[in-house]
Amino acid sequence: MGDKDKHGFRFRDWQVNKDARKFRKNINKLAQKFPADERFVLLDQLRRALTSIILDIAESANKSTDKDMKLYLNRAHCSLDEVVACLDCASDDNYINEADLEIALAEAASLAKQLTAFAYYLAKVNS
Repeated sequence: MGDKDKHGFRFRDWQVNKDARKFRKNINKLAQKFPADERFVLLDQLRRALTSIILDIAESANKSTDKDMKLYLNRAHCSLDEVVACLDCASDDNYINEADLEIALAEAASLAKQLTAFAYYLAKVNS
């Protein structure tokens, strides 16, 4: 998994964390297209799910077992699924266009593959 960053937080060196942060930034920019009346409904849910992805990846980093670590990676993946569902709702309600949705889904799919591969790696190491 590599060495810890200079401040001692190893998750900050993980590509999946870096990509999750970039994904969060990109989706937050996209969410600016949502109407004001969604501020406390879909937009709030979307932003909480986006943040949960990053927080769960970070929290996984210092779990005492790989099994516990996988649990938090799974939670991050579940939050990613929630973001995709929010984006589908936004698309259905015409808050975002099809092109923006496709770009977001491609980023989400890449992040999902990384989370799955990381969990698979942890399972393989312990088998």
